[in-house]
Amino acid sequence: MPSINGSDVKQVVVACDAGMGSSVMVASTLRSKLSGLGVDVIHTPVDEIPADASVVLCHQGLAARAQSAVPGAVVVPFTIFMGDPAFAKVETAIKTGQTLES
Repeated sequence: MPSINGSDVKQVVVACDAGMGSSVMVASTLRSKLSGLGVDVIHTPVDEIPADASVVLCHQGLAARAQSAVPGAVVVPFTIFMGDPAFAKVETAIKTGQTLES
């Protein structure tokens, strides 16, 4: 199971599928919460996740595809686009140096 210390995270990829805009809002919100920490937040289709991604946030229905696209990345699935605990988990891990696991 892939894991990473939050203090080592330099980029978070928010991956989507349908392109309805909800995941763009997730990326924007996370970008704001992590500003000043040296962490880049990008948004990309699940089939275009960069090979060097270390942390990927995606809807639970896309988690298996994301993990197969980047097997070494920590994939953090969420179920709802606003206020899901997964977002706070990633934010807290990065801010406090906790371990994130798939």
